[in-house]
Amino acid sequence: MKTLILALATSSTAFVVPTPLTLRGFSSVSRNASSLHRLQIFKGLDKAFEEAGPLGKGITVGKVQIALTVSANERKSNDSIFGVLEKHARNNGNNKSYDNDYEDGYGDSQLSKMCHEICLALLRKSDDWISACSDSEWFKEQDMGKAESVYNLWADREACKFEKEYIPPEGMGQAAADGTVAVVSLVIEIQGDETNFDRAGYSLSETKSILTSIASDCRVEGGDCLNAFEVFWTPSEPTEVLTERDTIIDFPELITF
Repeated sequence: MKTLILALATSSTAFVVPTPLTLRGFSSVSRNASSLHRLQIFKGLDKAFEEAGPLGKGITVGKVQIALTVSANERKSNDSIFGVLEKHARNNGNNKSYDNDYEDGYGDSQLSKMCHEICLALLRKSDDWISACSDSEWFKEQDMGKAESVYNLWADREACKFEKEYIPPEGMGQAAADGTVAVVSLVIEIQGDETNFDRAGYSLSETKSILTSIASDCRVEGGDCLNAFEVFWTPSEPTEVLTERDTIIDFPELITF
């Protein structure tokens, strides 16, 4: 089984990023991968002394995973969830640049645009969702190093399920023959505490609320509040098929709607 990973970080982050764009793909899902459970600790006292930014106080690291069905016909389309993800994977543009979206020359960062487009693509496929889950952890601004560590940990936990690097050639989706289940995982590091990561998988409305919150917040101040964003998905080869049983084994943290 193969997956694709799209990893980027903005120039506004305090973290040192070796390259602006990293594409990683892996195969061979570990059947013994354990789910990640975290105790959510109330940090109201810490927040009381934090300086608020556009999206609230501190830094939030979050993860959202969505499993959805993709029909054989849709899988061949450039508008499928695979088409959207592969388009970004093949885009080697400079994610630190700004498009001239407005007359004053300022627009959204490439990173925030990617995050926004992927969230919208998932929302448009909400009728096909079968399961989801989410997790998040909040950090004080002075603990940005800890936030970086947790972000890397969560991303690496997903990456370690796979082995082989892989980037699909353009147009390869036309060879797809069978429908499949797709699992898309988003790992996000964003400034503030207002972005919603609560209760994905408990209901469609709550899961939609999370993706809507991320899509909106990632564009605040031209995307400067979005420090890092990484996307994983599987399967990636058009002839490969993932079943609902596979998702239960490989992604036990997913909650069925």
